[in-house]
Order: sequence, then structure tokens, then C-alpha cells
Amino acid sequence: MIPESIKIESLNEMRKSTLVEHLNIIFTKIGPNFLEATMPVNDQTRQPYGILHGGASATLAETLGSVGSHLCIDSEKYISVGLEINANHVRSIEEGYVTGRATIIHEGKTTHIWDIRITNEKNQLICISRLTVAILEKK
Repeated sequence: MIPESIKIESLNEMRKSTLVEHLNIIFTKIGPNFLEATMPVNDQTRQPYGILHGGASATLAETLGSVGSHLCIDSEKYISVGLEINANHVRSIEEGYVTGRATIIHEGKTTHIWDIRITNEKNQLICISRLTVAILEKK
């Protein structure tokens, strides 16, 4: 469960000097079992055919799930890393913004599983993804 004390501003501070900042992924909403962020569909996120790159969708999905897991664990003792991701690209998009919403569906001691749905500005499904996150002891 994501603590109520977490603020969106602190999540957006974590973006600095990362792929998340480069792709302009911005965290927008947080709840006890979900995290949301937006990402533009632009020259940084399109593939050569002019549509959103599947890798950009996967990056948004993994970002949401990994950060969500980070918020659920004792980060003094543990780290959260992506273990497996799949993504089904349902619809293309050429411009605008997409919003990803990650909802935790399993919060175990050593693994978390997230369901991530990425939609366009009309709330149409663009991509559905499942991410398994490993929870590892810090060395």
C-alpha cells in the first residue's frame, strides 16, 4: 500500500537526470493502491511511422510500477527493480498525451505485480501491461 504521506511533488523531483525526465513523464495522481502519470506523444516518444513507440509505452508502464513498488517498501532496507514486463499495444496514437495508471494486484514480500493501463485523452485504451517487480535487500 502506498503511504498517504507521499506527495506528487516529491515523485516528480525523482525524475531529474533520468529517462523519465527525458521522455517528460510527469506523475499526476497517487492513491493507496495506484499511481498515475502522463507522457506526451512527440518526437521523443514516436517511432519512425509517426505513432507512439511501444518502447515508450513500456517505459511509462515500468516507471509507474517500479516507482509504485518503491513507495510500498522500506527503501532504507530494500530496492524495487523490474523483473518482467509485457505490453499489448491495442491502439495507435500520433499526437497528444497518454496517461498511465498502475494498480497493484499483488504486494508480496519479494515480488509485486502491477496492472498498467495506458489511455489517450479520450480515455481509449492504447496499451495494457503487466509488470512484475522484484523486492531485493540493499547490499
